[in-house]
Amino acid sequence: MAWLIFFALITIGSVITAMRKRKPIIFVVPFAAVFTFMVIKVALVPLPFWETVQFIFNLRG
Repeated sequence: MAWLIFFALITIGSVITAMRKRKPIIFVVPFAAVFTFMVIKVALVPLPFWETVQFIFNLRG
């Protein structure tokens, strides 16, 4: 729940900042934050990184 609030605050902050400064590139910040979070969570798995990525994508089939 804390992560949801954290990412919501990042999103709200980036939208407000992008509107005030009129720089649409700031809208990338929430996506970068979520991507970084996912990479860190995958890196915390005790398997080698590439095996973990392959395992995640093999769950579809």
